[in-house]
Amino acid sequence: MSSHSRFSRLCRVTAASCVLLLWSAAEMVQAASVSVPPRPIPVKVVVVSMFENGQLSGDAPGEAQLWVERQKLDRAFAFPLGEYELRMNDAGVLLICTGGGITNATTSILALGLDPRFDLSKAYWLIAGIAGGDPLDVSLGTAAWARHVVDGDLLYEIDAREIPADWPYGLLPLGAKKPNDIANGWTVDTIHYPLNAGLAEWAYALTRDHPLADRPALAEFRQQFAGYPNAVRPPFVTLGDSLSSSKYWHGLHLNTWANDWVKLQAGSDANFMMSNMEDSGTLTALRRLSRVGKADLQRVMVLRTASNYSMAPPGQSTAWSTTAEYPEGGRPAIEAAYSVGNIVVQALLSGWAGYRETTPGH
Repeated sequence: MSSHSRFSRLCRVTAASCVLLLWSAAEMVQAASVSVPPRPIPVKVVVVSMFENGQLSGDAPGEAQLWVERQKLDRAFAFPLGEYELRMNDAGVLLICTGGGITNATTSILALGLDPRFDLSKAYWLIAGIAGGDPLDVSLGTAAWARHVVDGDLLYEIDAREIPADWPYGLLPLGAKKPNDIANGWTVDTIHYPLNAGLAEWAYALTRDHPLADRPALAEFRQQFAGYPNAVRPPFVTLGDSLSSSKYWHGLHLNTWANDWVKLQAGSDANFMMSNMEDSGTLTALRRLSRVGKADLQRVMVLRTASNYSMAPPGQSTAWSTTAEYPEGGRPAIEAAYSVGNIVVQALLSGWAGYRETTPGH
């Protein structure tokens, strides 16, 4: 073979090799671009609302709408595993509306926590919504920061017509023999969730003097609770604990049970003030997520505001009170959940340089 022929063949082989190398490199670049997921969006605060009357904006507000409209949560994210789309703003505030009830809350929060689009590892969680307030402690429109969340479903119950004469009610702990007794038998570990008390007290200190709007309809309704000093006060901000139950319970005897139950499960320093249908589900999901570093239980706050009382006023029947319309349609409590909660959200955002690593009230 002549030197010219050898040289031509070498050129052809070299050119083919170069093409193969370029093709392989292009394939590698394309594969890398496909396999590398986008960087998760860092979230500073998750606002957890539970229900909405209709759409997330533009109609009569539930717990989510005021956040969407007033904080300009204009970035929408499809959320097929949830009840509503997620909303976020550029400041780092993400809102979820879980849907009502413990099962909805648990499922929605777990789905959010496992969503790869968001980095929630440093996020603070603000659960902010309306509740039934204990007239022994609060008035309509009052806002309470919780140090304890207690589940009110995980228990034994017998029909009221079959309660023994020496029992105050037909509800008793799992594994116990009578009401308000320590369980010595089987039980579960998802009844009591102690929150970060220092964080709750920090939030309370920020908001304790915040004026809450009073309205004539609230003032008129609460006057029925003569003999209950806190129930007849204008709305205020306080510290008080959350009892969560899928069952919408109501009445004097059940209110007594709620106060006993929260102390039994959470300790003598606990004080039932707000009844709701979601918080123990939300905390169950967050505890699971904390096990794998997807959430931090020390950064969870629960703020509940009284839209109604948890028992009837003197002279009225429990049956009437259970289904009575909320004064002002519950709007003062919805406003309070936003206005009080937003003070804390804005404090976290403005102090993020420190609060990203160190929890306030620590």
